[in-house]
Amino acid sequence: MNGRFQKGQSGNPAGRPKARRPHVSAFDIVFDKTLTVNQNGVERELTVDEALQLKTYQAALKGSKMAVRAVLKMIERREAVLAAQAPKIVHHKPNPYVLIYDSDSADEAMQILGIASVDEAPAGMGWGHDKPKLETWATQAAISRPGRRPLDERHVGDVKLLTKNPDQLKWPRSRSR
Repeated sequence: MNGRFQKGQSGNPAGRPKARRPHVSAFDIVFDKTLTVNQNGVERELTVDEALQLKTYQAALKGSKMAVRAVLKMIERREAVLAAQAPKIVHHKPNPYVLIYDSDSADEAMQILGIASVDEAPAGMGWGHDKPKLETWATQAAISRPGRRPLDERHVGDVKLLTKNPDQLKWPRSRSR
């Protein structure tokens, strides 16, 4: 036979080695030991890890900058574990197609948006019903807008007629009043 081993025979007659004890460091062994600690006259059992954390907290409270950093890192790790264990909250996106209000006219829409409000019709105007008037701020925004067309006297009169408080308007320099 040419091969190193005979057919059907294992190359390791002793068989697979038995599983070793899981890798445990010396620190893990020491940290798992318990200590009896006397706190304010009361004896308590603490692991070495818990005792070291307690000493670190005490040192941080006394002002040790290294201890403060260590405590902050402990808090960060704790928060990360708590966040990972917290139940996941599913946020549902609101339906963007919900119709809040439907207006049949531009006048009504401007009232809903606060751009216009209804003033009683002046006596003798013959409108027959109340007309909305633009809020002063909305008219001011329109006449102060850059790139606007110049208004002639007739348009200025219409703007004044349809604005709630036309005397409060600040006209641009290029406009007549």
